[in-house]
Amino acid sequence: MTHDQPTPNKRTIQKLFASFNGDELPSLDTLVAESYTGPQGDKGPAGFRTTIEALRAAFPDLHYTLDDLVAENDEVAVRWHWTGTHKAPFRGHPATGKVVTNNGLGIFHLRDDKVVTAVLETDRLGFLQQIGVVPENPGLAPRAVPVSR
Repeated sequence: MTHDQPTPNKRTIQKLFASFNGDELPSLDTLVAESYTGPQGDKGPAGFRTTIEALRAAFPDLHYTLDDLVAENDEVAVRWHWTGTHKAPFRGHPATGKVVTNNGLGIFHLRDDKVVTAVLETDRLGFLQQIGVVPENPGLAPRAVPVSR
């Protein structure tokens, strides 16, 4: 769902997320500024590309859906979810073959129609539970109960 008419900044974010779903990532030079620094310290369009390519390598059928998109001034807030099948290792975790769904929120700051910064939050715990790294209900794991004699 999007709110209001698309502004240039909204269109930039829509194009960015649409690019994640294609077979090939288009040049991100038109969407991400050279000055961009990602959460892992990656720089510019190339750094942004590295993050997405790693995700797409592990989840080749990755598909993002924008659930909400709101813009004000030079910022765009977005809520999304993605689904994909874990077919290759991701950040040291072996492939599971499981279909994974992950939710996220981001606030993108744009200048001259390009992303210059992003603050991103995703459901990392849910992601790790879905690929089996963390138990689904860690607080409900069976415990040894002393037996009275």
